[in-house]
Amino acid sequence: MPGHRRAEATPSFERLCPAMTVQMPMTQHRRITGQLVIATHNPGKLAEMRELLTPHGVEAVSAGELGLGEPDETGNSFAANARIKAAAAATAARLPAFADDSGLAVDALDGAPGIYSARWAGVAKDFNAAMARIERLLRERGATQASQRRAHFVSALCVAWPDGHVEEVEARADGTLVWPPRGTAGFGYDPMFLPDGHTRTFGEMTSIEKHGLPPLGMGLSHRARAFVKLAEICLD
Repeated sequence: MPGHRRAEATPSFERLCPAMTVQMPMTQHRRITGQLVIATHNPGKLAEMRELLTPHGVEAVSAGELGLGEPDETGNSFAANARIKAAAAATAARLPAFADDSGLAVDALDGAPGIYSARWAGVAKDFNAAMARIERLLRERGATQASQRRAHFVSALCVAWPDGHVEEVEARADGTLVWPPRGTAGFGYDPMFLPDGHTRTFGEMTSIEKHGLPPLGMGLSHRARAFVKLAEICLD
């Protein structure tokens, strides 16, 4: 229109000041060196975590061996609870600390027991009772077909340093719940968990088969899968 001046688009900051364009630094991962505290009092988890670390030449000592207490797991996620445990051990021992928080999430139970997986076993850590509870709840919901019994294990791993730096990863393993439980290997809910693509439960597999990494094992477990991620950023 006559007398009308079309407004020009405002030049971008990069066009006005190309030399001042800010490049955000990439996150710097920290490598694990020296002694490492495994922040768990669970014998099963301790054995698995030591087996995963051994090929990397990491000198590991457990929180129990150092006489460290167990912090209250007040987080609302696996990652939050792993961070709580790792940070508490790192602060108390003045050493880097490695923690896992993991559990079983059942689709038909809206993700339960989830972060409360260990608590469902009670103070006696009776996972036979915990598995029976899950089976009872599934049957109450009419979940008798394999397609109705989908579940997955989750593992959140965290390495914390005394100065507050943390490295965190998470992974899962999908499968179906069977009844009755099968096998006596592993621990926790392993005997009722049938991983996708396999005919044996975690409870029927050797530790190498379940969480051993290639070429010795297939790295099937949630913890092995999470550890692969962690090794890529923190280990040689």
